[in-house]
Amino acid sequence: MHGRASANARIQYWTPNKEIYQFGYANEVALEECAKRGIDVMFGWEMLEVKYNEINQKIAVFRNVDTNEVIEKDFLTACITPPSKPHEFLSNATGMLDAQGGVDINKYTMQHKTYENVFAFGDCIGGNTTRTQTAAYDQAPVLKNNVLAYMNGRDCNAIYDGYSYFPMYLGQSYCTAFSHLHDYEPAPRNHMVPHYGIFSNIYFSRQIASSMAQAKKFSDSTKNHGPPHYRYAATFDDLEHNELLKLKGIDAEEVRHPNAQARIDAHVAPEIAH
Repeated sequence: MHGRASANARIQYWTPNKEIYQFGYANEVALEECAKRGIDVMFGWEMLEVKYNEINQKIAVFRNVDTNEVIEKDFLTACITPPSKPHEFLSNATGMLDAQGGVDINKYTMQHKTYENVFAFGDCIGGNTTRTQTAAYDQAPVLKNNVLAYMNGRDCNAIYDGYSYFPMYLGQSYCTAFSHLHDYEPAPRNHMVPHYGIFSNIYFSRQIASSMAQAKKFSDSTKNHGPPHYRYAATFDDLEHNELLKLKGIDAEEVRHPNAQARIDAHVAPEIAH
C-alpha cells in the first residue's frame, strides 16, 4: 500500500505477535523502514472481529494479548491474514506436533522425530524457520531422497541446510530480500540489495518475474525431477561425510532416526563380537 495510498492515509500494521519477522535481523530492518515511512506497528493485538458501526464505518475489534484490553479501530481498507492452526487429525495424533503446533521433524532430514514412517515439509513443519515457497523448493529433494531411502531400507542421508528466502517490498517499485539457514543464521547473500535507487528497482522487477516463473514451473504438471534442479535428481553424500554436519560438529548418530540407529547398532554388535 505504501506509495499507492493517498498522502493523508495512515498505514498501520497490527499483529498479536511481538515481532514482524522471527528472523531477528530482518525484523530490525523492517521496523526501521516502517519508522522511516511513518507506518505504525502495533504489536500484541489480536483481531477478534470486523463489523460495521451505526454510521456504516468498518470497525476492527482488537484484544491486547497481555492485558486483555479490548478496543475498536475504524479503518478504510485492510489486508487480513487469518491465524493458522494445525489440522485436527494432526492435533489428535499423540506426539505428532511440537509445542508450537508444527510437525515435529528432524530439521535436517525432514523425518519425524518419533514416527519413522512420517516425513513433512513446507508450511506445516515445526522449528525455527520461515515458511516460504523457496524453503519448500529446497526441502523437496531432501524429502524425496529420504522417503525413497526409507522405503528401500537405506540411510536417510539427504540434509536440508535450512535455506529460506523471502522478499521485502519497499513500495510499489522497490524491493530487497532476506535469506537465512537453520536457526535464522543469515545466508551468504542475505540482504544484499540496497533499499533505494536503480538496483532496488531492477531487483523488484526481477523478483516479481522470478517468483511467477518459479510458481508456473512448479505447477505446470510437466514430468521432471522437481525443484530446484528439475532436470536431474539431487544426490547426497553419506551422513558421515556430509559437509554441513562436519562444519557444525554434528555426528551422524545425532541426525539419524533412533530406530534406524538402533538397527545399525544391532547389526554392528554381532560383527564386533565375532
